Amino acid sequence: MEFRLLGTVSVDTRRGPLPLGPAKRRSLLAALLLSANTPVPTGRLTACLWDDEPPSQARGVIQGHVSRLRALLAEGDAEAYGVELLTAGDAYALRLPETLLDAQRFEELLTLAREQRDPADAVLMLGDALALWRGPALGGAFAGPPLQAAAHSLEESRLSAVEQLASAYGRLGEHHRAAAVLRTEAVAHPLRESLSAALMTALYQAGRQSEALDWFHRTRRLLADELGIDPGRELADAYGLILRGDPVPELLAARPKGGAVPVAEPSAEPVRTPVPPRPALVPAEAHADLLPRVPRGFHGRGAELAALGRAAAGEAPVCLVTGPAGVGKTGLALWWAHRNADAFPDGRLFADLHGFSDTGEPALIEVLREFLLALGVPPRRIPESAAAAAALFRSLTDRLRLLVVLDNARDSGTVRALLPGGADCVTVVTSRHRLEGLIASDAARPVPLGTLDAQDGTALLAGVLGEERVLAEPVAARRLAELCGGLPLALRVTAARLAGRPQWTLAHLADELADERGRLARLAVDDTGVPAALRLTVQHLSGPAAHHFGRLGHHPGTHFDPYTAAALAGTDPPAAARALEHLGAAHLVTETAPGRWELHDLVRLYARDLDPAAGPHALTGVLDHYIATALAAAETAQPGGEPCFALPADFRRPSAVRDFADRAEAMGWLAAEREDLARAVSAARAADLDDRAWRIILLQWPQVVWRSRDNWVPLLYTALECAQAVADPYAEARVRTLLGWVLSEEGRLADALTLLEPSPALARRTGDRLGEATSLVNLAVVQSAQGDLDAALANCTRAAALAREEGNPHTEMLALLHLARTHLTSGAPEQALHVARTALDLGPEHEEAARTSLLHTVSGEAHLALGDKPEALRLLERAADEAESAGYDEGTVRALEALLRVSGRADHRKRHEEAVRRLAGEDG
Repeated sequence: MEFRLLGTVSVDTRRGPLPLGPAKRRSLLAALLLSANTPVPTGRLTACLWDDEPPSQARGVIQGHVSRLRALLAEGDAEAYGVELLTAGDAYALRLPETLLDAQRFEELLTLAREQRDPADAVLMLGDALALWRGPALGGAFAGPPLQAAAHSLEESRLSAVEQLASAYGRLGEHHRAAAVLRTEAVAHPLRESLSAALMTALYQAGRQSEALDWFHRTRRLLADELGIDPGRELADAYGLILRGDPVPELLAARPKGGAVPVAEPSAEPVRTPVPPRPALVPAEAHADLLPRVPRGFHGRGAELAALGRAAAGEAPVCLVTGPAGVGKTGLALWWAHRNADAFPDGRLFADLHGFSDTGEPALIEVLREFLLALGVPPRRIPESAAAAAALFRSLTDRLRLLVVLDNARDSGTVRALLPGGADCVTVVTSRHRLEGLIASDAARPVPLGTLDAQDGTALLAGVLGEERVLAEPVAARRLAELCGGLPLALRVTAARLAGRPQWTLAHLADELADERGRLARLAVDDTGVPAALRLTVQHLSGPAAHHFGRLGHHPGTHFDPYTAAALAGTDPPAAARALEHLGAAHLVTETAPGRWELHDLVRLYARDLDPAAGPHALTGVLDHYIATALAAAETAQPGGEPCFALPADFRRPSAVRDFADRAEAMGWLAAEREDLARAVSAARAADLDDRAWRIILLQWPQVVWRSRDNWVPLLYTALECAQAVADPYAEARVRTLLGWVLSEEGRLADALTLLEPSPALARRTGDRLGEATSLVNLAVVQSAQGDLDAALANCTRAAALAREEGNPHTEMLALLHLARTHLTSGAPEQALHVARTALDLGPEHEEAARTSLLHTVSGEAHLALGDKPEALRLLERAADEAESAGYDEGTVRALEALLRVSGRADHRKRHEEAVRRLAGEDG
C-alpha cells in the first residue's frame, strides 16, 4: 500500500488504486496525510474542504467521508500494512508507517542526498526523490486555503530538490545535464530568480556563454514587465561573473538547502522507543561497524521496509527476510540498516554466512572472532572454541544497542549461535529458506520479499543505466522488467549487458529475451546471474525434491497441486506434497493458496533445462492426469450426464485421482483450471497429441453448459480440428453438438445449423445413441429459433424416444425440456405444460437445480398463456429462486424476464439487473 501526495492524491494497493471518489474525500485524505499520525481537529478539516462559509451539515459530510475512507482502506488490506483511521474526540488521525507516504520518502531521500560526500550518490538519491512526483502536489483535491499552502510548500521543496540535483551534476562536471534539468523548471517558473541564476551558471560552465546571457536578459525583461522590479543580487552576480569570464566560485556551486515538506515530523520510522544509555562494556572508540556500503540502485520496497521496521520493534527481535535467489534480500537488509543507523549507537555487525555458495560456509569461530574484534576484544582474549566465543559475544552484547545482520543463512542452528544477548539488540537474517526452526525457537518475525512490479523494475533499470536511456525507450524498458519477472538480479544483469553495449537499444535486448530458449543464458554475466544463483539453491535439494523440481519445468500450466506434480514426476501425491514443501521452503516454488503452487518464469526455464529429455514423458503424464481429473469432475457435477468416451489406447492412469465431494467443488475445479486446461491443450497440439487435446476440451462440458456465453467458441473449434485430425467420427459428432449449441446461445444460428446438421448422422454411424439424442435436441433449438417448429418438434420427440430406449432419464429430461419450450413457442401451452410435468416427474433427486429451474420457467410461462396468473407467478418465483441459489445466472435471467412481463415489482427488476451484470462479468 502506498499513499501519494506528490501528484494526484491517491492510495495504491496490490490490486490497483483505491476508488477515492469526489474531490472533497481526497481533500480529507490529503489533510490527514499531511499530519500523519497526528490528530487533525474537525475545524481544520472543515477549512481544508471549504474555502468559504461551510454548510450547516459540514460535520456530517466529514463523518460520511471518513466512514467511506475507512471502508476503502479496509478493502485495500490496510491493517496488514499497519494503517488505521482513528477517531480521537473531535479529531481524526490516520496512523500509518511513514515509509508508505511518498512525501515522507521524498524528504528522507533529500536528507540522505544532502549528507552524501559523493555527488554521484547524491544524483541517484535525488533522481529517486524526484521520480516520486507524478504531477502537481495534491492533485484532484479541493484546494482549500490550508491545502493550497501545503501544495505550495511541497512545490517549493521539489524545486529545491531540482536545484540540488543540478548542483550535484555540476560537482560531477556534467554541466550539460545540470542545464537540462534546470531549463525545464526555469521555463515553468520564469520569475524564480534562483532557478534562472543556477541555469545561467550551468550554461556558462557548459561553454554556452551566449545562451546564459540571453537567459539573463529574458528574465530581466519578465521581472520588469510582470513585477516592475530589477534583478536581485543572486541573478546580478551570476550575470557579472559571466560577463567577466571569471571562474565560478565555490559558493555558487555549493548545494542549495532543501525546503521542508509539510508532513508530521519527517524522520525515518523509529525502530523502538529510546531507552536510557547503559554503561558500555567495550571502549567507546571500539564502536563496531562492519556494514557494507549502501547498495546502489535500490528502489521501491516501501511496504517491505515498513514491515521490517515493525518486525524490529520489541525486545531482542530476530527479523527474518526470506525470498528466492536474486530477489534482493541483502539489499533490503542493508538499506534498512543504514537508514536506521541512529537506533544502534553501539554499532552494526555484518556477516555473510555463504549458506548458498560454492565456497562453503565460514567456520562459526571465524565469524565470532570478527564480531568480537569489532567490539574491541583484544585478539589474545578471544576463546578458541566456538561455544566459548558465542558465550562471550552474548555477554558483551547483553547491555548494548546493536544491530547484527546475518546474510545468506542456510540453517537455523548457525543463526542461533550468532544471536546477541541484549534485549535492545536487533538481528536481521536473510535466507533463501524459510528457517521455520528459527521462528519456532526464537520467535523470528518473517518479512517475505517478492519480486518487483513493472514500475519498480523499470526504475531499477534506470538507476543502473541512467534515466535518459530508459526514458528514451519506456515501452521497451517496461517489457524488459516483465521479461525479467521482476527479479532484481535479472534486472541488474540486464542493465549490465546494456551498460557494456551502448550501441544496443533496450528493444533489441527485449527481443532477445523474449525467446525462452536463450533467456537464461542472456541473464548471466561473468560469474554471476540467474542460472548461477538458482544452481546454488538447487544443489542443496534432496534427491526426491530435485527430481520433482526438474519435472515441474515441463508443466504447461501456470500452477499445480500435489496431484499435478505427481503426474509430472511419475510419483504419488503424498510424495509430491513432501517435495513441494521442501521446494517451497527453499523459495523455488510459491504456495499462493493452500495446496496451490506456482513457479516464477525464470525458475521454470531453469527447471526445464535440468532434464530436457524428460519433457515428452512428463507432458503425457500431466495430460492424462487432466483427462482423469476432468472425467471425475464431470461425473460429479453431472451424474449420468454426457459425454462419455473411451480413453486413449496408451493412456497412463495417474497413481491417484482427486475426489470431488459435490457438484460445487467439481464445478469450482473446472472453473479454476480453465486457463491451465487451455494451456495443456496447446502443449498437446504442439506435441501431436490431438487425441488428448479434444478430450480435455470436451470434458469441460458441464462448465460450458453452465456458462455458455463465456467465450468457449475458439476452444471448441480447436477441439473440432483435433477430432478431424485424428479422424475420430465419435469425437467430431460430440464436439459439433456442443459447439453448435454454444453458437446458438450466442445467436449465431446459421453457423450453429451448419455444424449441427451432420451431427446426428455422425453419432448414429458410431452407435452413439445418446450422442445422437443430444445432437437432435441442439439441432431442434436452432430450428425453433429459425421458425421451423415442425422439424424442431420432431427432433425433440425423436431425441426423447432415443434417451428413453437407452434408459437415460437425464438426456430424456433435456429433450422434454426443449420439447416443452417448442410447444410453448408454437402456441400449444397445454401440451407444453404436460411435457414439462412429465420431465419433472422423470428427474432423479440429485438432478441439478439448473434443469428444474428451466422446467419451472417453462411451466410458469405456460400457465401465463393459459390465464392462470397466480400459479404462473408461483412457478416463476420458484424457478428464479432455484437458479439463484445454484448460481445459475442464465436461468435466473430467463425466469425473471418472464416475471417482469407480468410483474412490475422493483425487487424483480433489481434481481434481474444484478444477474445480467454477473453474466456480463461486471460483478464478482
